[in-house]
Amino acid sequence: MDDSPLQVRTLPTAPYPDQRPGTSGLRKKVFVFQSKRNYLQNFVQSIYSSIDLLDRQGSTMVVGGDGRYFNQTAIEVIVQMAAANGVGRLVIGHHGIMSTPAVSCVIRKYKAIGGIVLTASHNPGGREGDFGIKFNTANGGPAQDAVTNRIFQISRTIEEYAICPELRVDLATLSKQTFDLENKFKPFTVEIVDSVESYANMLRNIFDFAALKELLSGENHIKIQLDAMHGVMGPYVKRILCEELGSPANSAINCVPLQDFGGQHPDPNLTHAADLVETMRGGQYDFGAAFDGDGDRNMILGKHGFFVNPSDSVAVIAANVFSIPYFQHTGVRGYARSMPTSAALDNVARATKIELYETPTGWKFFGNLMDAGKLSLCGEESFGTGSADHIREKDGLWAVLAWLSILATRKQSVEDIIKDHWQTFGRNFFTKYDYEEVDLDAAIQMMEDLELMILEKAFMGQRFAVGEKLYQVERADNFEYTDPVDGRICRNQGLRIIFTDGSRIIYRLSGTGIMGATVRVYIDSYEKDPDKIFRDPQVMLAPLVTIALKVSQLHERTGRSGPSVIT
Repeated sequence: MDDSPLQVRTLPTAPYPDQRPGTSGLRKKVFVFQSKRNYLQNFVQSIYSSIDLLDRQGSTMVVGGDGRYFNQTAIEVIVQMAAANGVGRLVIGHHGIMSTPAVSCVIRKYKAIGGIVLTASHNPGGREGDFGIKFNTANGGPAQDAVTNRIFQISRTIEEYAICPELRVDLATLSKQTFDLENKFKPFTVEIVDSVESYANMLRNIFDFAALKELLSGENHIKIQLDAMHGVMGPYVKRILCEELGSPANSAINCVPLQDFGGQHPDPNLTHAADLVETMRGGQYDFGAAFDGDGDRNMILGKHGFFVNPSDSVAVIAANVFSIPYFQHTGVRGYARSMPTSAALDNVARATKIELYETPTGWKFFGNLMDAGKLSLCGEESFGTGSADHIREKDGLWAVLAWLSILATRKQSVEDIIKDHWQTFGRNFFTKYDYEEVDLDAAIQMMEDLELMILEKAFMGQRFAVGEKLYQVERADNFEYTDPVDGRICRNQGLRIIFTDGSRIIYRLSGTGIMGATVRVYIDSYEKDPDKIFRDPQVMLAPLVTIALKVSQLHERTGRSGPSVIT
């Protein structure tokens, strides 16, 4: 056996112009990473080079992914390049698998300088699917714009990358592995860890596991159905909900992570988690939930398939926040939601006199507020919910345990809790129309023309009549956010039309798609009349949907007859 130090090599490469990270890192089709020479190496080197050399030398970093196709191949390259770039230790999830919330948890636990997350979240996997790579910084959250801009600038001019091509790591064994490198005084270390245990231990310090165990396996236990959608959450759900909290093994389904997510779209919504919805409609289960590919998103369902809108979910958790022991000790510092999310959380904040922040889409904006001690609970309409203090990512399983804590405290059904909430705070009817894989040029031109029109003075005060409903424009803008922590200004975050009754129409181009553009249209309308709060959202929102499509000419401009997904 050759025990000589492993060789570090510097190899030439050429830059690519398309490696600008989006709101959730760099996402491309798998074939892009496989077919373009050094495409992965270029981006990984750009990440390492974006970290100051003194900070990088001998440092600790975390690596994990959702188990999708190309995950282990990418990890091998990342490990080889970490060693060559002076990183002292890598902490990697067993088999290379680690949920996005767990990556954040482990970064903070090990006081790492950052982590690399391999996921395309809720996008399809497999050979023909998507792959993504994201850099999280020392706080455990997604890198801020200044960091991702630096990574992109480096990627545009990169000429070489450093790698240790003969280094091989065993991802299948929980172990500490050391490697001697040429011209390095200290060995390079790789730790393969049980990320489920680190994450579970964090949750034990937040929730009352004894009360949850009684709820799930006691004399009067409820029946639950959790769908991991063959993503990364399977091992976490089985270990925490089944083995520790006592829910039967068959209450967790699709828990084996698969490279192609079983051929399904790992997106926890009514369209892609249709099997769970159908199961819940049967009335056998009291509570249901689904998770996305990397475990940061969640969908909550009640008995008979009662759907909890994500905007309502975070509002209900806020209204019942002291059902969670952690907040009994710390109190509540503030709430936040992304701008497109309905204003349901605002109603709770107003009633409880707690500060409410409205941010652009992207969890990094919440992270800044969390680091400054201004935030305790936050959420977004795209099925993301999270809490401050514990990690800096949205967290699907945290949200599920928060809901179960509320059920344990209130001893009511999901549906009754939601309906009580509406009667107390009023209801924000909310829907989102996603138009996926739209021609990019057509989408951009439509948004530019729409912005010009709504910003004209003549648009202010304009009235729209649909049936018996009359809406008058109070104001319209392109949302701009000034960060209360550091004063950063983020412009062009979405077009808003706000009516005199508080209803809103919002248009955005999404930053998480792979092919073409995704145009998102959000409709939000508040209702406090007790005789109307239980009506069908699509019926209640139909007039505003008609106005949204008429004003934007979206179908005519994009060639689409309807949305790809409605939530």
